[in-house]
Amino acid sequence: MSCLPVCLRPSLFATRLLRHGAGLLFWLAALTAQAAGPKPVLLGIDGEFGLDNSTSAQAVELGMRAAIAEINAAGGVLRGRPLEVVAKDHRSIPARGIRNIQEFAAMPDLVAVFGGRFSPVIIEELPTLRETRTLFMAVWSSADGIIDNEMHPNYVYRLSLRDSLAMPRLLAAAHKRRLDRVGLLLTNTSWGRSNAKAAERALERQPGMKIVGTSWYNWRDTSLVDNYQHLRAAGAQAIVLVANDDEAAILVREVARLPKAQRIPILSHWGVTGGEFVAQAGPALQEVDFTVIQTFSFFRADKARVQRFLASAAKVSSVRRIEDIKGPVGAAHAYDLTHLLAQAIDRAGSTDRRAVRDALERLGPWRGLVKQYAPPFTPANHEALGPAELLMARYRADGVLVPTGD
Repeated sequence: MSCLPVCLRPSLFATRLLRHGAGLLFWLAALTAQAAGPKPVLLGIDGEFGLDNSTSAQAVELGMRAAIAEINAAGGVLRGRPLEVVAKDHRSIPARGIRNIQEFAAMPDLVAVFGGRFSPVIIEELPTLRETRTLFMAVWSSADGIIDNEMHPNYVYRLSLRDSLAMPRLLAAAHKRRLDRVGLLLTNTSWGRSNAKAAERALERQPGMKIVGTSWYNWRDTSLVDNYQHLRAAGAQAIVLVANDDEAAILVREVARLPKAQRIPILSHWGVTGGEFVAQAGPALQEVDFTVIQTFSFFRADKARVQRFLASAAKVSSVRRIEDIKGPVGAAHAYDLTHLLAQAIDRAGSTDRRAVRDALERLGPWRGLVKQYAPPFTPANHEALGPAELLMARYRADGVLVPTGD
């Protein structure tokens, strides 16, 4: 009758086996964790990867991965933690972008999100960025409102062009060529409206220049020649264009078909450089006087730093030469800003977004690929670039964008 409780009682051998087995499992788990390495620090990309003909998000990713290859080879951040990229596609659709930001914000090991070139998407994301206090790195988008966003504190930092810098430079390039009567051909988006305001302000510093008219087009319009001809008929000697690659290519093909006397110079914002503009424009591009604003050119950068970038890019992509880089400004901006962010993470001593945000405002001078930052940001200034970096460029016959003297 007393056998049942005795039989159910574990033997001394079994007890020791369980105890030592648990210890063995703990030891194996520790070895597995050690073999897996330190937990990575995540950096997000919220870009237009799936948009037809677009190469801008891929350029941003190239720059980030090239910088991360260098940073991780040097030991990573926070005494040995590697950086790792997480990419999400918004396809230039604001609702997708907002969802991406919400998902990024929920990732505990994610420090910051890098954005693509579409200002209208980022403008719509700002309330979510504010609500979630997600650190956002703008490396291509240029609308003034991305930084002038009324966040306190401001979680958005930009290493990119700004419309209130772009328009004065475009008008100055026209003035240098004695093209003082210009027409504005603008996309009917928040990006276009940002440039319209910037152009009006810029005229105050360009005496003798006049905007003879402003014509608006909609995204995915299939013809822009009527807008162009309307501005030319109003007396425009040049067109200042704010467009992305698709619509700009349509305009170039249409202008190339006009009689030569009707082909006036086009000075373009840089959205055209974020996609397959050259392929879409085709031979017509060499029949039109077309220049585009840039903030950087690999052809003018420090040769040693360019070679370092190319060596790092070769480890993560098929890029081997400057000519292989699509969207050079996006790649260069993302490369420098990834390095700056890594410095801020180490300065903060953690992945806490608030601490990293504060650390970005306290970075010291640093020589990057794009420029000497002295320093890149301050509490009063979240813009890393200024008028000194701006230049005009043209497409060579082989489709490569090169600086001009304009």
